[in-house]
Amino acid sequence: MKIPKSLLIDPERNSVYGAFAVAVSIWAFSYSVIFGQVLILAYYAVWLPLILVDYRRFLRQLSSAWLPLLFAAYVCSSVFWSQAPGVTARTAIQYFSHIACAYVAARTVSVRTLTIGALVGIFVVLIYSLKVANYSEDVLDGTVNFVGAFASKNQIGFVGSLGVYFCAVFLAFYRRGRLSLILAAPVVLLSAYVLVVSHSATSMASIPAVLALVALLAMSKLLSRRYRRVIFLIGAGLLVVTAFVALNLGLMDFVLGIFGKDSTLTGRTYLWEQGWNAIQKSPILGVGYAAYWVQGFAEAERLWNEFYITTRTGFHFHNTYIEALVELGFVGATLVSLIMLRTLYGHVSAVIFRTWQADSVVLFGVMVLLLIRSFVEVEVLNPYIMGSFLMYFSFFKLARLPVTRTRRSRALEQAEARGEADWPRHAGGPAAAGPS
Repeated sequence: MKIPKSLLIDPERNSVYGAFAVAVSIWAFSYSVIFGQVLILAYYAVWLPLILVDYRRFLRQLSSAWLPLLFAAYVCSSVFWSQAPGVTARTAIQYFSHIACAYVAARTVSVRTLTIGALVGIFVVLIYSLKVANYSEDVLDGTVNFVGAFASKNQIGFVGSLGVYFCAVFLAFYRRGRLSLILAAPVVLLSAYVLVVSHSATSMASIPAVLALVALLAMSKLLSRRYRRVIFLIGAGLLVVTAFVALNLGLMDFVLGIFGKDSTLTGRTYLWEQGWNAIQKSPILGVGYAAYWVQGFAEAERLWNEFYITTRTGFHFHNTYIEALVELGFVGATLVSLIMLRTLYGHVSAVIFRTWQADSVVLFGVMVLLLIRSFVEVEVLNPYIMGSFLMYFSFFKLARLPVTRTRRSRALEQAEARGEADWPRHAGGPAAAGPS
């Protein structure tokens, strides 16, 4: 049996396969630590073979991906100055292949299909976590939090926040009929429940802000582009002024108090200080990708001990930019910041300065969520996690690819150019245009 290529790589027709591939990816991102390499192989299997189906599709406008490719090349080249070259080489290859999978996904999957696949994957992931039903005590603040099958409350909180977000945008922009509402209801209820019981302050604080911003961009559809530009510029200015005033008036401490946090962010400020000290040793190039948190290294062992990380793995500086500065130096931190800013600006400018599109609104909301979390988490620098996959998917979606024309469509255009514009509209060809 021969499967049409369009059912695999055409974003307009591959919704079944695309949603399945996204769901498999989310399962792999969530539980590859538990189920091992089989999930990572499944993740590769649903994306990389698509290159063989139509390699020309992925070579088209490849130059638009130059910034992530440059960053990936820099990450791989850090093996030459890494203090743990073996670890850097292995992890850098994984990260590069992870970016490649996101590239393939962006070229073959629509944002609507991504949303549906994410909802399916998140629902299954959360169901499994509820089945496992693990709780973990935070030794720093003494709270007991639901972690499910994850290693920390922040990980499952992120999944819950994505579930709430994708449900909201699906119902707002992509649902078709009442059945969509019925199917989405269990996902949003389960995601909201997990978000609350995990007590992840970052997730609970960020998702309302992101949804409010997406709602404003959705309402901007009613305005002309001229008024969108004016309101956007005024709103951006007010946001900056409000943030500056709020920080100086102590509003940050008030917000933290609502979520049971103090000004140290549960020890994060001390961790950032330690990271800043580590940056001074190699500020330009860093110590090498993934070469700081290595077992046997004195500084990593000391911080693991101070923060009660008995597994001695899966820890970071809880700040994307500090982590990037430590591992990749000023050069690497600049590159990853440019990727985030370019993606953010690309999607918001598509909404404000060009024709309004729901896809750009959805991906802009994803990037704002990742931006907020980037100051207290590290979710775009590692392979096989949802944050980095979504960031690169959103970046690669900035490239508007030309529609691939079939041989039949080219023949119709040539016929119209010869003045035979009427006959293609009839199913029977020229003979069908008149009586026999």
